[in-house]
Amino acid sequence: MPTDNPALPVPQAPAQPRRTVKQILLSYFYWTYSRGSFHYDVMVTLILLFIFLTPQIPGWSYGDKPSPIGGPLHPIQVIGNDGHGVIVTVQASDVSLDLHTAAPYAVIKKALRKAIEPVTGDDVFVVHWETATDDQGHPVWKVWAHR
Repeated sequence: MPTDNPALPVPQAPAQPRRTVKQILLSYFYWTYSRGSFHYDVMVTLILLFIFLTPQIPGWSYGDKPSPIGGPLHPIQVIGNDGHGVIVTVQASDVSLDLHTAAPYAVIKKALRKAIEPVTGDDVFVVHWETATDDQGHPVWKVWAHR
């Protein structure tokens, strides 16, 4: 039964010192909160927001989006080049340039890279190319490329 005597002290819980913003951010960085706590839920929410929202930000691309072009009309042959990359054979009709073009080196390189991109991905480097004919006599580009 409580007493109304002001001389007797009322027991109180010890006061916890307030943490600074720096301490809270450091504990987020080191992931010190236990599962199910408020701060744990905040961290997980921030991670999920990052994962789902950053691909929607213009100019922030991870490079993993499908190619906007529909793909080649003809089969593309890819052969390993003894550990130095690949040799890609693509039909001349699948390249946006004429086979006997007088276009500058950079324009040809860009057109060939774009033509082989559906097979090699967008992080390929075109090293060299030649024109030839395939087994059926169709004109082709032979492209040496590596990542």
